[in-house]
Amino acid sequence: MTRAQRPMRADAQRNRQRVLRTAAEVFAAEGLSVPVHEIARRAGVGTGTVSRHFPTKESLYAAVLLDRMGQLSGYADSLAAEDDLGTAFFALFGRLVREGAAHRGLAEALAGSGFDIEAAASSAGCNVSDRLRRLLSEAQDAGAVDPGVTFADIKALMAGCLAYDGPDPDRVIDVISRGLRVPG
Repeated sequence: MTRAQRPMRADAQRNRQRVLRTAAEVFAAEGLSVPVHEIARRAGVGTGTVSRHFPTKESLYAAVLLDRMGQLSGYADSLAAEDDLGTAFFALFGRLVREGAAHRGLAEALAGSGFDIEAAASSAGCNVSDRLRRLLSEAQDAGAVDPGVTFADIKALMAGCLAYDGPDPDRVIDVISRGLRVPG
C-alpha cells in the first residue's frame, strides 16, 4: 500500500480540517493575498503541515472551494428529499447566491488560474450546478417555477445577484424568486 492509499491518521485529518476552516475564513474576510504561513499560524500548525496537505496555494484554494461545494451538495441533497420542491429550489438558489457573495474572491481566483471547478466538483461528487439544474426541473414539474425559465437564465440571475453591491441582498433574492414563480 502506498502512502497516498493509506488512511489519514486522525490527528492529520483534524489538522487538515483546521487548515481548511482557517483558510476559508481568512480568504473570505481578507482576500486571497494572505500568505500560506499566516494561514498556518492562525490554524495553529506549521507551514510544513499545510504543505503536506496542500502543495501549492492554488491547491489550498481548490480544496477550500471543493470542501464548501461538498457541504452545499449535502444541503442540496437534503432539500431534494423535501416534499415541496419549489421551496427546495428557492432555498438552494438563495443559499448559492449568499455563498457566492461571501466567497467571490476565491471563485474568481480559481476561474483565473485555469482550475475547472465544474470538472473537479463532478469528480468529487459535489457538482452543485447539477443539483440546482435538477431541482429547477423538478420545481417546474411541480408547478412552482415558470416552465419557460432555463438553467442559463438561473445562472445569469445568480451572476446579477453577485454583481449587486447593495445593503440587502436578501431583498434582491426575494424579488428574483417572486419573478421566477408561476404566475397566479
